[in-house]
Amino acid sequence: MNAIVARGAVRKPAVTVALAIGMLAICGCPGPSTPVVVPSDAKPTCTVALSDFTTWFQSDSITLNGIVTPANSVTFPNSPNCSFYEWSERMFLWATSPAPPSYGGGQHVFDSPGFFDVSPVDSNGNRTLIPHTAGGLRRFGLRAAQVGPLKLPVIFDRSGKMLEIVPPRLSKTGKLLMLSATNDTVEVERTALGDNKQPEFFDKNGAMIKGARPIIPVQIERMAVVQKFIIDKIPIFLNAAGNVVDVEEGQADGGVLETQSNSLIYYASMVNDVYAYFLTGTKNGGILPKPTQFPTTQAELNKISTFAAGHSVTLPDSVALAVELKTSWVDASTVTDPSSYITMQGVVPTYDKTDPNHWVQNGQQTLQLALVGIHVVGSTAGHPEMIWATFEHVGNTPSATYAYINTSNATTTVNQSTAGSWLFCATNSAGPFNAAHMNNPFGSTDIVSVSPFTISPSNTIHWKPWGAGSDASPNPLDATPAASNTEIISMNNSIRGMLVNGDVRANYIFEGATWTIGGAPPTGNFPSGNEVGTSKLANSTMETYQQGSNTLAGTGSNCFTCHTTNTVNVSHLFGEIKPLF
Repeated sequence: MNAIVARGAVRKPAVTVALAIGMLAICGCPGPSTPVVVPSDAKPTCTVALSDFTTWFQSDSITLNGIVTPANSVTFPNSPNCSFYEWSERMFLWATSPAPPSYGGGQHVFDSPGFFDVSPVDSNGNRTLIPHTAGGLRRFGLRAAQVGPLKLPVIFDRSGKMLEIVPPRLSKTGKLLMLSATNDTVEVERTALGDNKQPEFFDKNGAMIKGARPIIPVQIERMAVVQKFIIDKIPIFLNAAGNVVDVEEGQADGGVLETQSNSLIYYASMVNDVYAYFLTGTKNGGILPKPTQFPTTQAELNKISTFAAGHSVTLPDSVALAVELKTSWVDASTVTDPSSYITMQGVVPTYDKTDPNHWVQNGQQTLQLALVGIHVVGSTAGHPEMIWATFEHVGNTPSATYAYINTSNATTTVNQSTAGSWLFCATNSAGPFNAAHMNNPFGSTDIVSVSPFTISPSNTIHWKPWGAGSDASPNPLDATPAASNTEIISMNNSIRGMLVNGDVRANYIFEGATWTIGGAPPTGNFPSGNEVGTSKLANSTMETYQQGSNTLAGTGSNCFTCHTTNTVNVSHLFGEIKPLF
């Protein structure tokens, strides 16, 4: 029998306790839920030496929930793949560490004045940097719709192609406008689904509009764009020619998640002080010549530090370079063991839930929240496109079938199982998986059901749990997907095997990281493109509906599907955030 270690279990010393935890997983003893398991017998292809790991801690000793310093992104070795995975682990441990006094307070580094919240988009399309203050409450919202290069919500067709959703044109009276076969603009009075669920549009006289097609701006009509129509409570997507585009069942732009214990999932984005002062200096002329890429060198960092110093600000850990965090949270009172989560208080929206198909936002409340997922994104030497890494709590979702290489050099398969208790999946669920039951329509604060469901918990699975499809390697250094999975699994075993028993951060599993070869603009997943590492990476709490419908590499997206450049615009927040001053 293969030794299996529960995700989130902590082991010290590594070998002795690994066996104990393997027994714990087998006996089914109580834990934070049913934790995803990490094979403890994976070949150690990516590890961190104990002597090196000790130096990550500010005290130069491994302590319980101790302060970890950030990776030096300026001197990043840029040696694939393991140095990228090591950077990811250290930056996660740093961001979730207790905030040292030099940061000015805060429960965690990400909660300290060393980071800023990023506000939602206002009516002018702008976001604001909100400084963290001692005792201040963070505000959390529903997941904003995933956006593409045009900054429009995205959806994926059945082939895995990403499409951006263009808002429909409306008349002065608020009615839908369409083009007819003769290129006339016609006001739509009524819609219906005809034979084979083909949409039909009728004018004010009751006549069907022949050749009806969406009105899409000329400059983008040849791009991968569609318009969305709700007809008989069913979302229908039409391209510029008026043809129906077949999307995965249950997909929704702005899909909203709810746990099996009926907590909505809430989100927040944050950036560090280097990012904030880099953005401000770039936008207000304080850093010249005007940068076009995120900082990757000491010379570029010096300009940012000098600019901040000119405004009486010292950047305590500037070697982290520019960092962006995206986080996902649930109501801590609804999880089995809140002590196994990183928690903080936050303000979240409330809803009138009278209608099971349409919840109307009606206020807000303060809750203790539990962290369930986090993206850690940052620039490093050689990589202005940033390294994109992700972590999840052990109890989130079950994994689909995957393979890894064990210490005997044999390929071992771990089969999919939904047995047990999960936050985002019903016990023994047979699916459908990752089918949205509800969404937050673009530009609205409400929640509406997605036909044929009511507003309710759905069943989520992690189709590619270590960032690789089952049929293709995600990078040029690993001959097989099993070899790539083994690197991530062994990095988890290495780091979590050295943390002190009880360190809450051990309950969050590293799922992979992706970047481009040489820091170039992304051109697509390896092998056809230059996106490498774990290039089929997705977080089940954030890219729930962008994972595709199976384990194959040809389905689903990754971070660079939407973040399509290596300039500052690789961060969608950058163009929308107003400078600090």
